[in-house]
Amino acid sequence: MNLATIDIIIILCYLVTIVGLGFWISRKASKNIQSYFLGDNNIKWYWLGFSNSSGMFDVSGTAFYVALLFVYGFKAAWLPWLWPVWNQIFVMVFLAIWIRRSNAMTGADWIIKRFGDERGGRLAHMIVVVFAIVSVIGFIGYVFVGIGKFASNILPWDLSNPLLTSQQTYAFIIIALTTFYTVKGGMYSVVATEVLQYGILLVSCLLVVSYAVRDVDYNALHHQLPKGWSNFWPEWKLDVDWGSNFPQAAQKVSEDGFTWFGALLMMMVAKGIFASLAGPVPGFDMQRILSAKKPREAAMLTGFTNLVLFIPLFMMVSALTLVGIHYLMPELQGQSKPDFEIILSRVVGSYLPAGIRGIVLAGLLASFMSTFSAFVNAAPAYLVNDFYKKYFKPDAPPAHYVKWSYIVSISIVLVGCIFGLFATSLSSLTIWITSALYGGYAAANVLKWIWWRFNGYGYFAGMLTGLIAATFVPSLMAYLADNSAYKDVFGSGIGTLVSFFIILVLSMTGSIVGCLLTPAPSQQILTSFYTNTKPWGWWKPVLNMVRKVNPAFQPNQQFKWDMFNVIIGIVWQMSMIIMPIQFVFGFFTKGFIAMGVWLVTMTILKFTWYDRLHLTASDSSATSAETAAQPGT
Repeated sequence: MNLATIDIIIILCYLVTIVGLGFWISRKASKNIQSYFLGDNNIKWYWLGFSNSSGMFDVSGTAFYVALLFVYGFKAAWLPWLWPVWNQIFVMVFLAIWIRRSNAMTGADWIIKRFGDERGGRLAHMIVVVFAIVSVIGFIGYVFVGIGKFASNILPWDLSNPLLTSQQTYAFIIIALTTFYTVKGGMYSVVATEVLQYGILLVSCLLVVSYAVRDVDYNALHHQLPKGWSNFWPEWKLDVDWGSNFPQAAQKVSEDGFTWFGALLMMMVAKGIFASLAGPVPGFDMQRILSAKKPREAAMLTGFTNLVLFIPLFMMVSALTLVGIHYLMPELQGQSKPDFEIILSRVVGSYLPAGIRGIVLAGLLASFMSTFSAFVNAAPAYLVNDFYKKYFKPDAPPAHYVKWSYIVSISIVLVGCIFGLFATSLSSLTIWITSALYGGYAAANVLKWIWWRFNGYGYFAGMLTGLIAATFVPSLMAYLADNSAYKDVFGSGIGTLVSFFIILVLSMTGSIVGCLLTPAPSQQILTSFYTNTKPWGWWKPVLNMVRKVNPAFQPNQQFKWDMFNVIIGIVWQMSMIIMPIQFVFGFFTKGFIAMGVWLVTMTILKFTWYDRLHLTASDSSATSAETAAQPGT
């Protein structure tokens, strides 16, 4: 593909602007690690929300969603539940409040506040550091594959060499450029550049949609779509009938294992409940929450993230898919095994006009750079603050820790890129992250919230068991897929969910056994954590301890409200996914129904969630300090 001069100018202007902004802001981040990793807890919640949404709007995920929508039609709106996408609703409704009340710097620092700074707490602390680094390396590998595939398909230059393919070379160049300003600027730089990148993404979305829907004959389009493609509601068996027109797409559905859609959806819901209750993994989402000024703003930024993310994201996904169906269908039908993950790059590279192409390319580069910079900013916080500073250099000057943050960031990026070199596809990395890695994380991190008896030893045992299981269970599934009579199950999407539950059960077993074989946390640790965080769950023994000192203390009685708001929030979020898809593809009646659902659920949340934040998100630190200071606690 030959880029027009205007496209090249737009891309270069974007790169110069974003790097320049990152460096200009970076002087604020060099004071200490509090400013480097959390922006001094002085960044407005809505800027953090824009930043968070920009970090989630990644080019790899967009390419993945385009491929899903192309093959599965409107039912693709359910497939993000594999992550699950609605974990953000759990965070918005109550988990962000619980997390931010800790005043921790990282997720690992939060663990010390939950389990104490004794041996069990330190073991739990160290395993979180390990998990954080492993997960960040996995995500860097994921974006490495995505940006390389995207860039090599849209940029005209062949950069292949004796050591690397063109795809890998592009990935290294773009990652190096992004690392350059991210490492220098810390959280201030990341947020500032991501807000700008969000604006570019929004403009890109509007331009792509306006181009995609111009002169569309929706009647002809609807006749072209296979039977069942525009049906949104799930059925027990997937009803998208590609038939003889495009048997390769039908084969893709079979290989993914999504034919029995009802069973898949039930497993996704079960997985999603565990994964969502566990809370955000230690990474950029957690860092945004901890960067908020107060618990109320942590909840608000997460809700705002949902509001500003999903409609633009799925506007772009829908528009790119629409162009792909219109122009690429004959080409894909002529291939024996088409790669649906390159639809995005082929559409942008070959079918968008000059000028619009340049802006969209800048927007997609922005989506990559924002996601990548968010991970790069999060990772060194765990090694520098939670490992190096805590165990080796607790009293070094602030500049020393900032310098080591630079070194650690670059090292993790290199390891993540090497990991990406050996990944076969976006799907393989997505499956490993969402099934294996999350399966090992969920059990211990659900128990830490809801069970007072759970201790640092149990947390360590559960997380360690999960990490070990995450290394061999996927290999077991791959073996069964190649050598079993049930290979269509084990090698499919259902197989990945089975992997999650196997790892979850192993991790849960390790958590409970490790906990029950060791002493409970001390009374002081339990009362301090409980009065500060105020979770709901099985905390009655601790409540009784607290009330001996403070009879007026009131426990968290918001469980029913929280669950109601979670259900309404999931419907609200789902309406923001399906609404733009329906409008872009010309199903206007269904689109307006989805809009009505969106407005109604948002109105309900205004009264049942937002208006109640002054009650549910009050800062409990003063009460905690008072209670913890009492004799006998």
